[in-house]
Formats: sequence, C-alpha cells, structure tokens
Amino acid sequence: MNKVIAFFLIFLLQSCQFFDKKVPDENVLLEQELKKINWKQVDEFPSFTACDSLSDTYSKQSCFYETLSYQLHSKLKDDSIAKLFPQLDTIQVKVIISSNSDVNFEAIISDSIAYNKVQLDSIFQLRLTDFPKINPAIKRGVPVKSEFQLPVILNKED
Repeated sequence: MNKVIAFFLIFLLQSCQFFDKKVPDENVLLEQELKKINWKQVDEFPSFTACDSLSDTYSKQSCFYETLSYQLHSKLKDDSIAKLFPQLDTIQVKVIISSNSDVNFEAIISDSIAYNKVQLDSIFQLRLTDFPKINPAIKRGVPVKSEFQLPVILNKED
C-alpha cells in the first residue's frame, strides 16, 4: 500500500509540469490582436439623432448619408456660390467628423488656380455653422474620427 501511495505522489509531482504551459509574450498577443482588426471599417457609422431609432445597420447608414446630403444641399444651395463661381456646378465636400462630434467641412476643388479657395472656404464656414450634431463613428466601443466625401450640386438659375 505504501508503494502505491509513493507511486501516486511521484506521479502527482510529475504531472504538474503537464499543466505548466508557457504564457505568450504580451507584445506577441498585441500584434496578433492588431492584425485581426480591420482598420478600414468602423463598427458603427456616425449618425444623426433622427437615425438612431433605426435598428438595421444598412438603414442607419443610408439614413446618415441621406440626412447629410440633404443638410449640405439645403445649406449650400444659396445662389451666392453660383454667382461667385459660375463655372462650378458641383462641389465635392469633405466632411470630417472628429471623435468628440466636431464637424469640419472642406471644399475639394480640382483646379485650385481657377477658384479662390479661401473665399469658398469662408462661405462654407459661414453657411455650415449651425449644422446638426453628428454622433461620431464607433470602433471597438471607442468614438473615432471619420471622413466622407460627398458631391453637392449647385442650383443654377438663369
């Protein structure tokens, strides 16, 4: 019986090494986790308060783009841009939404020599000052900066 207990104790002491596994280095684990993340996409798109009630991701995204386009068009449709820049019929607008919900707008013009970018930017800042609040995009539970580029068609009334 003593031999069985001694054998059992030796087996127990030896079996501890089977449970002792090497823990991977934290830098290795971090690199593996960072490789899994798709940095080109967000988990949740930015949204307007009106779009928050929608449950479907595609519907929320569609609502966001439609509301953003409508707001931009309604605020920039005034004919002052058309009078100052008669050659422009469409302006590409870069919308930058920061992680703290600040919204900035930038006009993207392909021919910067032909247009006074400073004047156009000042018109943008003047027209888009009271833009509705946009909730930032979410990536892994953290608000992140996002950028969008949308065309705004200017009304030409002759």
